[in-house]
Amino acid sequence: MTHIDAGAELDPVHPIPVPERATGLTGAEVAERVSRGEVNDVPVRSSRSLTEIVRANVFTRFNAIIGILWLIMLFVAPIQDSLFGFVIIANTGIGIVQEWRAKQTLDSLAVIGEAKPTVRRDGIAAEVSTSEIVLGDLIEIGPGDKIVVDGLCAEADGLEIDESLLTGEADPVVKRPGDEVMSGSFVVAGGGAFTATKVGREAYAAQLAEEASRFTLVHSELRSGISTILKYVQWMMIPTAIGLVISQLVVKEHDFKESVARTVGGIVPMVPEGLVLLTSVAFAIGVIRLGRQQCLVQELPAIEGLARIDTVCLDKTGTLTEGGMDVSELRPLGGADEGYVRKVLGALGESDPRPNASLQAVIDAYPDSDDWRCTESLPFSSARKYSGAAFSEGDGTNSAWLLGAPDVLLPADDPTLTEVEDLNHQGLRVLLLARVARDLEDPRVLESAEPAALVVLEQRLRPDAADTLRYFAEQDVRAKVISGDNAVSVGAVAGKLGLTGAEDTVDARTLPKDEAGMADALDAGTVFGRVTPQQKRDMVGALQSHGHTVAMTGDGVNDVLALKDADIGVSMGSGSEATRAVAQIVLLNNSFATLPSVVAEGRRVIGNITRVATLFLVKTVYSVILALLVVCFQVEYPFLPRHLTLLSTLTIGVPAFFLALAPNKERAKPHFVKRVMRYAIPGGAVAGIATFVMYLVARHYYTGSGALDAETSSATLTLFLISMWVLAIVARPYTWWRIVLVAAMGFGFLLVLVVPWLQDFFALKLVGAAMPWTAVGVAVVAAVVLEFLWKWVDRRFPA
Repeated sequence: MTHIDAGAELDPVHPIPVPERATGLTGAEVAERVSRGEVNDVPVRSSRSLTEIVRANVFTRFNAIIGILWLIMLFVAPIQDSLFGFVIIANTGIGIVQEWRAKQTLDSLAVIGEAKPTVRRDGIAAEVSTSEIVLGDLIEIGPGDKIVVDGLCAEADGLEIDESLLTGEADPVVKRPGDEVMSGSFVVAGGGAFTATKVGREAYAAQLAEEASRFTLVHSELRSGISTILKYVQWMMIPTAIGLVISQLVVKEHDFKESVARTVGGIVPMVPEGLVLLTSVAFAIGVIRLGRQQCLVQELPAIEGLARIDTVCLDKTGTLTEGGMDVSELRPLGGADEGYVRKVLGALGESDPRPNASLQAVIDAYPDSDDWRCTESLPFSSARKYSGAAFSEGDGTNSAWLLGAPDVLLPADDPTLTEVEDLNHQGLRVLLLARVARDLEDPRVLESAEPAALVVLEQRLRPDAADTLRYFAEQDVRAKVISGDNAVSVGAVAGKLGLTGAEDTVDARTLPKDEAGMADALDAGTVFGRVTPQQKRDMVGALQSHGHTVAMTGDGVNDVLALKDADIGVSMGSGSEATRAVAQIVLLNNSFATLPSVVAEGRRVIGNITRVATLFLVKTVYSVILALLVVCFQVEYPFLPRHLTLLSTLTIGVPAFFLALAPNKERAKPHFVKRVMRYAIPGGAVAGIATFVMYLVARHYYTGSGALDAETSSATLTLFLISMWVLAIVARPYTWWRIVLVAAMGFGFLLVLVVPWLQDFFALKLVGAAMPWTAVGVAVVAAVVLEFLWKWVDRRFPA
């Protein structure tokens, strides 16, 4: 094996670096390169700094609007009319703190989940952090390893690298010494080493990933839907606010300061600023909750995305079963000597420096024969379904062997397959050891295969897998087991776990090639075996073509392409570096049972934000309608900012916070904007019109110097009662704590009405009995109309 130094000279005829040494860099050379800054200082995944977090939360369009109005109010009105500004400061502060905590959680988990490349220095191989790699380092690689920096291949032993994530080319590329390897690609077969030629931000994948891997919340239907709503709100606000300003300052000749106060009181509630904050807080808390369960969310919208899935594709090995296996039986075939077969298996185990789980079980069961020398090796490949090696035996005899799937190594009519089938029906995994007469690389090598023994492996079922599959069934999420193993064996394992439909297994080699036919077969079946890596990718695409939202789980390098194409990719923490790199969610504790928590967290976020968004947008709609009616009827705006601050706090702010964090198992539904606005528009219209009618009735009833305060109090009571009914509808279905929450908000308003200093502070005092009871009557009528309208909307515009 040879090492190619980054500074080696090139042969002018054959541009392949001339190897200098195979020991890697010395400690002194590493220190020198670190001092020169030639280190792999890759960007942190969640690269939003504290400064950026503060800027993003403070400098928003709506904060600017509210901030300007707040400064005006500080000069022209009592402090109680400026309370809305302090609420904005508190909300922004909470948003900053929550996002900072989420960032810290992500950063700490990313360090835990980070792969440790094996680097050879001073002739000794050791694992180091990716950020400790320096220019010229010799990095060892094997199946499943990700190429972490750009480099030149120095050593290759059947090395095949998949560059599809970079080039789109699905077929693995065979690499030989001197060939270029690119960061972001990964090893699918064989092993070797390469010399780092570009590190840090100069590496190809780092340049592509630096922007894509930032801490972000924007690529989700929830966030984009809220942005769409805010855009429409902004366009409604501008003309309405202008009309309100003209109405209050020019048409009506009151005291200037009170006119300004009532104008601001009309503009402020149009802004649903708390909705954006609450969404950010809900996502941030979701990340923190999942982080405590050792679940790394690499892209925050994945929390939302997993909640929307209706199909989850599971790889058996590492997902339904634990990674390790045990040899339960060895069955010699054709009169083969069992002692000799044991020697062959021991030598095969020794020939592969990076054994997979199956071969590791063989290594554990059969020690190496010291007098056998490996002369050629063929690493295991998911596409081939077998590995092999050629040996010079102790007595000088040469032999070549293959170890792999019996139904691949043997012809379809071989009687041994019947025996294999019986073992597979018991949920056992079976490997065939076969002697071959041809060269291992010969395309016709299987024609010379002579069966020597069956190696029966017992897989360890994950203790939590059955409960997890049951959870998905209860949540109407269909599970599809897609594995490279024998279909019958996979079906037996799935059957032991209680998966419905596990008895009807499908061999993927019989699936239709066209997408439509494959999609129909996937809809009909549940367990699929002998699936190739490319087929896994095709199957995900076929399911998506039928409108399914697909999650793919896996831990092996053969799952990478499918993980990349799925709507949500989920990788085990012990899986290959390649799978963790492309997955949106990494289960660091390697527990498939964590998935229900992620689904539940996503459903909680989506369902609750959809629920509380109705509260915020009802307020926006009734504020716009009230402003328009005030302009049209040329009357004083009925409220001061303090009144609407009180109403918003009791009917929206406090209850929305609790409702947004409550458990919610309802499956996420699409069309967020439509679902919210179909309730918000009629709800806001009823609240705005009913409140304005009550205000006009009170204006006609009250006269004298305190008339405007009495009219405002009656209108405030009406709007509060209607808003409380909206809250009561949104809080359904009722639980004890939701009933207590609604009742507590009502009690809070009652305190304001009966405690003298609170009456003065909020300028709320009900005068007489006629108008307050009229307000109650108007609110009751509005509540009945609301119930009727929302039921009609449900029938007329189903979500």
